[in-house]
Amino acid sequence: MLILTKVTLALLDAANDKDSEVQEQVRKSMLTLGKQQSDRVLAMCQDYLTKHPKLVVSHRVVILQTIELIVGSRIEEISYPRIKSIISLASDEMTRSKEVVPDWQQAASNILVAVGNKHINDIMEEILSKFQPGVLPHFFVVQTLASLSDSNVYGMVPFLNAVLGTMLPMLCMAKQDNMKWVFSSALCHFSDSILEYLANLDKAPDPTVRKDTFSSEIYAAYDILFNNWLQSREPKIRLTVAEAVGSMSHLMASDKLEEQIPKLIPAMLSLYKKNSEHYIISKSLCQVLDASVNMGSRVLETQLDSLLVALHQQVCCPIDYSNPPTVKNHNEVLRCFSLLANSFPDRLVMFVLQKLENSNERSRMGSLAVLRHLINSSTSMMETKKLLILASIRQPMADHSNKVKKRVVQVISAMAHHGYLELEGGDLLVRFIVQHCALPDTIQEVTNEALRTMCDNTLHLLTTTVGRLADVLWPMLLYYLTPPQFSNATSPLCKSLIVLGSKKRNNQEASFNIDFTHRGHGAPSLSLLSVLSVNIHPSADILWEKEIPPLLFLYQCIGVTLQQCYNKEVVKKQLQEILLTARHSDTIEREGVAMGIGLCANSHLEGTLAKLDEFGKSDAFKKSPSIFNLLKERNDVEIEKVKSTLILCYGQVALNAPPEQILNRIDHDILRCISKHFNTKDLTMKLSLIQSVGLIAKAISECVKRQGYVFSRKQELIAVMLDFIKAEPADTLRTPVRHLVMTTCANLMYPSLITVRSSNMVSFHNLGALLGRLSPRCSDPHPAVRTAAVDCIYTLLYIQLRYEGFSLDYKDEAVESLPPLKEKLENPDHSVLYKTCSDLTKVSSVPSSKATSCLKSYLTFTVPGVRVAVGQTVLILATQHLQTVINTLINQPLPYDRYPHRFTHTLIFKCASLLDNRKESMMRAVTTKVATNQPLAVSHTRHCQHFRHPVALRILLARAQLDEVVKKLDQDNAWDAMKEQNTHTTGVTLLARAMAKHAGPRLPSIVECLCPCLNNIYECQRITVTAFFSELLNHHVVTELLLMDVLMNNMMERISDPCCTVRMLSVRGLGNIAVGSPEKVLLSDIVMYKYCTPHALSDNDDIRCASILLLGNLSKFGSGEPVFKDQIHNVLVSLLLHLVDPNPQVVKACKYAMRVCAPVVGSDQITAMFQNHLHEDKSLHYGEFINDLTKYLVRLSHTPI
Repeated sequence: MLILTKVTLALLDAANDKDSEVQEQVRKSMLTLGKQQSDRVLAMCQDYLTKHPKLVVSHRVVILQTIELIVGSRIEEISYPRIKSIISLASDEMTRSKEVVPDWQQAASNILVAVGNKHINDIMEEILSKFQPGVLPHFFVVQTLASLSDSNVYGMVPFLNAVLGTMLPMLCMAKQDNMKWVFSSALCHFSDSILEYLANLDKAPDPTVRKDTFSSEIYAAYDILFNNWLQSREPKIRLTVAEAVGSMSHLMASDKLEEQIPKLIPAMLSLYKKNSEHYIISKSLCQVLDASVNMGSRVLETQLDSLLVALHQQVCCPIDYSNPPTVKNHNEVLRCFSLLANSFPDRLVMFVLQKLENSNERSRMGSLAVLRHLINSSTSMMETKKLLILASIRQPMADHSNKVKKRVVQVISAMAHHGYLELEGGDLLVRFIVQHCALPDTIQEVTNEALRTMCDNTLHLLTTTVGRLADVLWPMLLYYLTPPQFSNATSPLCKSLIVLGSKKRNNQEASFNIDFTHRGHGAPSLSLLSVLSVNIHPSADILWEKEIPPLLFLYQCIGVTLQQCYNKEVVKKQLQEILLTARHSDTIEREGVAMGIGLCANSHLEGTLAKLDEFGKSDAFKKSPSIFNLLKERNDVEIEKVKSTLILCYGQVALNAPPEQILNRIDHDILRCISKHFNTKDLTMKLSLIQSVGLIAKAISECVKRQGYVFSRKQELIAVMLDFIKAEPADTLRTPVRHLVMTTCANLMYPSLITVRSSNMVSFHNLGALLGRLSPRCSDPHPAVRTAAVDCIYTLLYIQLRYEGFSLDYKDEAVESLPPLKEKLENPDHSVLYKTCSDLTKVSSVPSSKATSCLKSYLTFTVPGVRVAVGQTVLILATQHLQTVINTLINQPLPYDRYPHRFTHTLIFKCASLLDNRKESMMRAVTTKVATNQPLAVSHTRHCQHFRHPVALRILLARAQLDEVVKKLDQDNAWDAMKEQNTHTTGVTLLARAMAKHAGPRLPSIVECLCPCLNNIYECQRITVTAFFSELLNHHVVTELLLMDVLMNNMMERISDPCCTVRMLSVRGLGNIAVGSPEKVLLSDIVMYKYCTPHALSDNDDIRCASILLLGNLSKFGSGEPVFKDQIHNVLVSLLLHLVDPNPQVVKACKYAMRVCAPVVGSDQITAMFQNHLHEDKSLHYGEFINDLTKYLVRLSHTPI
């Protein structure tokens, strides 16, 4: 501790250093100490400031900043007394000087704000002591209030009504500019905090706060700011007042804002001319427009012309991206246009299109910016104006300015994403893009090269991201390849055509086919390409005509010829000749050699492997001339290239060798020879290794179709492939290695899928779970995930078909309909996705044995983006396996969370319709199988307890053939009552009443199933069951069914339940015994003495009321019993007191009970008095009543009362 003290004091002394870096290091070091001993370090900082009142400002600032850092990081650990002293210190430091000393007072203010995040009440107590009515506060007191409203919205807003009330008179007292500025800034912050509070009432501590709580104070403040301060000569004040007015407009009463709009908007627009900084003005104007549009202002239209002109001038201002306020201003102005478009779409669009006709560069660029923004942000509003916009965009397309053309390209890109290019005239926009992909280089402010690059990127973007354009661009882009004016666009055109063509070919789209046979186009086209090859690249002509076709063909011919040769020596000699004379540095020739040797291995596997092994050990891999004297020096042929050829040869041998022979040679003769090169760094060898491993995997996959085989080195090879990927540069995604590795890994994985069949007809036990996990992903927010999910489902269904015994080449029509759905899933439109997922689910029908596991997987999904798809999938599953789905949902563990509960609701409605559709078959099934009592009880507790959606219970009652019960509940609107929390018990009471009247024989089993729920930890279950039992006691049928004792005992036990609603219901149930089973009322002495009397004094109104009513009901049946008289005498005083109970329902209950109990008292005068004066609907003069009653009691004192 002593060391800590010394170090802290030394750091506090060092805080006076003039070097800012030293000061920063002091703060960091003090923070480190403060995190360990918060109270101790803070105390020393306070003592230091107290003992050195004359410290220079810079020194005090560093210490105050240190305190702020410690408080901000350790607020939860600092003791409350220390917090109080820090608040006092910071408040004193902030207001000690009447003059404004920004650094010093801001540091103190920051401490108060940091503490206020945790202890807002203490902070406000201190601040408000210095914010008194009639006295102009310190500048930083107001500033601190503003900062607190930002940092702790939920803590400050409850204080703001009082703060505003105190502040309003101060506004008229503020004469200095700095006070006007700080009050305006504070009002802006207060308004923003109130708006944030109101927007998040679900998180707010007081959800009853409303906008009108603050409207009158805000308007009063607005009146001063707008009419007095907005005209200030000081620009800073004008902007701050404008910002405050914008925020305050949302809180003003609608009629007041409507009244101010004709004055407010012109005043805001005039500020553009008075200030060079426009962002704040545009932001405030946007807020005013937002508030006006939201309330449906009628006078806003009168300001529209001046608004459009001023906003258009602003949007035409150049944007300086190195100056953020100009960018922000541009964005706020565009937001203003969006807001106006919602209320005045026709006038706004016509205004913008007319401005497009203006040939002024700046005006046209601004108009195009607005048009692009409207297309993107106001899609529905612009839908009817597409053709008009298509016609109007042609004029700026002809502009000679590259700046304007760049904006046109941006507009075309926006139009492409919203379906404009598919309309008539859309092809001209595509032509415009292609035309500018072919621009020559020039020197301008916006060069042709820059515009060309932009068009290249836009064309690529349209090709790859706007799926709806595929049929527009293909084959249209082909037509632009040959005209000379588009020659510079060949590269981007070809790239786009490759993407479009590959996609259409892979998806087997009919539109991919282009009829080149028309008038014999095919052959001449190929001949032309051959002639033009020299123009593409000087070496292309040689490769095309002389090397490529004959080279591969020659080696293949040699391989096929050697297959037919029976002389092993000749074969051996020819293989050696091929290996020694080949140009291993040539990629194509390496491929040809490998293919030829692989073909030879089909008939001569043993000899080919032996020759490859011999070649691998020869001098060809040494840095000296070959012993055969046939190889050139290693300077001409790199060893790595020779090794690459050898590796490729092993892959081709594996692929072409006889399947019955090759599997035994894979590990020992092939993988052994190539695996020693896995550590290579040479790219050529690496690519050859990857390709060879892929060929080996492909060979194994072909072999295992006919014979069993365990590929023991598969995991090792996959690990090697992954290492190759990891070695690739992280900043480049497209590399030859990555592409080849992915293909090879796919080939490596395929054999494992095939070997699944080795288990023959073993059940694919997890098919349902896998489909349940994959199906909802078909509507995932990411298109790639959707496509991958369809591929996985496609593969899973074919695996299932293999299990079922179908051959490997069997094609199922339903499963084959899945791949075409992938293109539809690329459409981001939710309605299209919804329909596609529905079609997909219908295709991927789940076997009945897998339905349960599939549904359980569905119910685990909680991601918002796939919930709708999951719900639809479950409904479709229900159409296939209705009984299984219902049973699974009913048996889900309680309590349901919101999502499965919503599932149940939706599904049950669907089930109801399914039951109606299957009425005939269901009627047949009903004769042998109906809902049993246990599901009825389960449904009763599981669905009614959530106060909503009791439709499952309704269906089960129908399945149980309890039509009279359902009819009665329909007549009484019991289903609606059960849905709402405040009427839930009423609905359950109606259910019990109907069951007692129309389903008596079912009650014993139901009661037996429900009894355990009375001890459940969930109140909702106890409430539901108690309400059900309470009403049953109102009917004599429970006595006939011998259920009276069970129900009465349960009600007595629930009298002491911790839930007041349960206690109230249990008391009501005991009272119902008097109606349902009068003969049981002899037990009421115990009930009254033990339960009713204490609860008549309960603090809960409902329990008092129910207990007193029970007392009265029981007394009707006990007038001849002495024990009843004793009990009535004991509670008479309590009943008299409750005649003036604050709750009117309790008073009514007391009057009823005393009238009914009067005969038990034994006095005719008192009985007559009670009958005459104690009526529920009449008022009672309590004093007179007590006086009269006392006189009767005195006169009858000789009687035992």
